[in-house]
Parts: sequence; structure tokens; C-alpha cells
Amino acid sequence: MKIEVWSDFVCPFCYIGKRRLEEALSSFPHRENVEVVFRSFELDPHAKKETPFSIHEMIAQKYGISVEEAKRANADIGKQAEALGLTFRFETMKPTNTFDAHRLAQYAKEKGKLDEVVERLFYAYFTESKRISDRNVLLELAEAAGLDRKEAEAVLDSERYAEHVRNEEAIAAQLGVRGVPFFVLNQKYAISGAQPVDVFRQALEKVWAEEQQSSSLQLLAEKGKTCTDENCAID
Repeated sequence: MKIEVWSDFVCPFCYIGKRRLEEALSSFPHRENVEVVFRSFELDPHAKKETPFSIHEMIAQKYGISVEEAKRANADIGKQAEALGLTFRFETMKPTNTFDAHRLAQYAKEKGKLDEVVERLFYAYFTESKRISDRNVLLELAEAAGLDRKEAEAVLDSERYAEHVRNEEAIAAQLGVRGVPFFVLNQKYAISGAQPVDVFRQALEKVWAEEQQSSSLQLLAEKGKTCTDENCAID
């Protein structure tokens, strides 16, 4: 089974959805047969690397609400994260552009370090309040995940993997993805948003059961006469 997950590193529900999927997979008896693949998606491709606004102010401006309302909304999201063992520090988060972070993730995918880099990017942004567009921050994350620092440096100093990011975003557009997280199971079923753990469990069970059925041949007509090594149906 293959699960493709379109996410952005500054999306709180992407981190929450990631944890909920992981929790569902932890009790799924066929976990070793499930491949989870991260896909790139930028919520705001035009976001600046640095902004004078806090995350509360940006949310307020984006949705036309007051800063106090934004703080309450973020506090609620923080509680959802806390229930999963995550810590979201909204007061010190640094809103930023994620394109280079996505390029780094694509490089990590090629090197077999995707899971480590994705987790570190989410943690750096939401828990450590790091600016994940900063070159030095990205290099530290890459090195901590086991990637070669000089290679990562060469990637960030070029336009490498930009096409990979754009291609995955183009696929998302073709699928009609307008928000993340967005999960696609076996290129057939979709789950939109950070659904409860039980929803992921049910989806895993459904797709797995269907996959097992489709792996066996389906008779297109009633069984006709046959021969075996013991006898033939001659009557």
C-alpha cells in the first residue's frame, strides 16, 4: 500500500495529521507493507523569508479576524497538538517561505533520509521556532539527519530540486488539492485534512482489504469443465 501525503512545513494541521497517521499505522498489523511518501505543497509560494508580523497577526490579516481571535484559534490548535505529544510555540514562531525547505526534502528523498528531514523541519518550525528558510538552519537540519553538509550546501546554493517541488505541486493541482494535509491511498482514495486517528485506521483497513481481493483473479464466468491431475469433467 502506498500513501502519498501533500504537506507544507508551516501548516499546523500537516504536523498534526502526520502524527495521527503515524498513530494509526502503529497499530496496523500490515505496517511493514505500507509506504508513506511525502509530497511538496506550498501554502503560500510568494511568502517572504522574513516578516515583521507574528503568526497571530498574519492569521488575523489572512482571515479577517482580530488578533485575539487568532490567538484563541491557535491555542485550540496547540491543544490538539499537545494531545499527540507535540509542542507548538505560536508566540515565537517565525512565519517564512518554505520553498528551500521543500527542495531540501526532495534532496533527502533521493538520499533515503526523507522521513528524518521532514520530521526535523516540522519540529524546527513549530517547537524550536526556527526560521526554516534560513540557509544555516537548513544545513544544520540536514547534517543532523545524516546528510552530507557540503552536498546539502551545494543544493541550497543552486536551483536543484526546484523542478521536483513544482512537479509535485502540479500533480496536487491536477488532483484538485486546495488545502493540506492531503492523503492519497493507492492513487485511488483520498483523505483531506488532519482527520481523527480512527478515520485513518478505517481507511487503512478498507484499502488493505480491497488490495488483497484485487490481487486474486476474479472469474468472469461461472466455472466450466476442467481437468485436474486426477480426473476430467467428462459428464
